[in-house]
Amino acid sequence: MDAEKKPAPLLDRAHLDAQTFGDADLACEVLSLFEDQCRRLLPALAEEGRPAEARADLAHTLKGAALGVGAMRVAQACAVVEADLRAGRAADLAALRTAAAATLDALGPETERRPDRS
Repeated sequence: MDAEKKPAPLLDRAHLDAQTFGDADLACEVLSLFEDQCRRLLPALAEEGRPAEARADLAHTLKGAALGVGAMRVAQACAVVEADLRAGRAADLAALRTAAAATLDALGPETERRPDRS
């Protein structure tokens, strides 16, 4: 498989470690915040009655959050959705939903460690 065609990692742990200075508690906190953003922003992105520009802004916000924690597949999928919406094309959210679900599934044990999670 060519390097260009190799899928991005669900979570780039080296990037996350660099962003959190190797602090496991901080990593858990930012991953939990990312999880919350996914759960809040994905449904809003799917609202077709919402203006395309507003939906593109939501995709951009989620892309930034994903890049901040190293959730590279989510970031890539957000970039595609954002570009489509800004170009006036219909956004296919399937790849974004799949990437987000896989990433959140992978994060499950890490974000559940947080003491304030119910």
